[in-house]
Amino acid sequence: MNARSITTSRELPRSIEELLRRSPVLFTAAVVHLALLVLLLGLASLDERLVLGVNAWIKPAKFAASIAIYLLTINWLIGDVALPPRGRRAVVWGTVALVSFEMIAISMQAARGVASHFNESSPFDAALFALMGIAILANTALAAYLAHRFWTTRPPLPAPYLWGIRLGLVVFLLACAEGAFMSQQSGHSVGVADGGPGLPIVNWSTRGGDLRAAHFFGMHGLQAIPLVGYWLSARESGSAPRARRAARWVIAFGVGYGAVALGLFLMALAGRPLVRM
Repeated sequence: MNARSITTSRELPRSIEELLRRSPVLFTAAVVHLALLVLLLGLASLDERLVLGVNAWIKPAKFAASIAIYLLTINWLIGDVALPPRGRRAVVWGTVALVSFEMIAISMQAARGVASHFNESSPFDAALFALMGIAILANTALAAYLAHRFWTTRPPLPAPYLWGIRLGLVVFLLACAEGAFMSQQSGHSVGVADGGPGLPIVNWSTRGGDLRAAHFFGMHGLQAIPLVGYWLSARESGSAPRARRAARWVIAFGVGYGAVALGLFLMALAGRPLVRM
C-alpha cells in the first residue's frame, strides 16, 4: 500500500466523522437511502414489469442515489454557515422529511407498476403527484433559505470555496425551477412522447428533446461547483493574490456551468436530443 492510498484510507473515516458531527440526522438519512438503493436494484433484478418502457424499479433506484448525494451535500453545507437554531432544525428535519416523502411516493408507485411523475390517470395518482410537487416546492424553499444565508453572511471560508457554494446553490435553484416547468408541461420530452427510446441508465430521449438532461446537470451543480471551489482553495492557498485569482476562476467555472445547463435546456425545448440514435 503506497502513501497516497494510506492517506485516502485515513481521510474517509475522518470525513464520515465530520459529517456525523455536522448532522447525524442528515447522515443517517443518507445511509438509509443508500441501503434503499441496494434493495431497489435487487428488486429490479427480480421484477420484470415495465413503466414507460423501463424496469419499474429503476426510477426509484436513481432517486435513492440522487437523494443520498443531496442529503450528504446539505449535511456538509450546514456546517459551513451560521444558522439560527430554528433555521437549522427546519433545514435538517424539513429536508429529511420532504425528500423521504418523495422517495416513499415514487417507490409506492413503482410497486403498483405505474408512473410516479406526470401521472394523473386517476384521482389518487393525481393527488399523489400534486403532493410530491408541494414537497419539492417546500424543499426548494429550504435550499433557497440556505442560499440566502451563504449570500448574505460572510462565513469564515476561503473565497474560492465560498463562491463555489454560492454559485452551486444558484444553479441548483434554477434547475429546481426547470423541474417546475416540466410539471407544468406534464412531461419531460419535447417533440416525442415520454417513454420512447432513450440513453442507457438515464433514459434521456434519443429521438426528441428531453428536459431531464438540463435538470440533472443543473441539480448536480450543487456538488460540482463547490468541489471545484474547495479544490482551488486548497491548491491556491498561501497568498491573497492567488486566492483572488482562484475565486475568479471559480466564478468563471460557475457561470460556464450554468451556461451549459441553460444550453441543454434550450436544446431540449428545440426538440433536439442530447444524443440522436
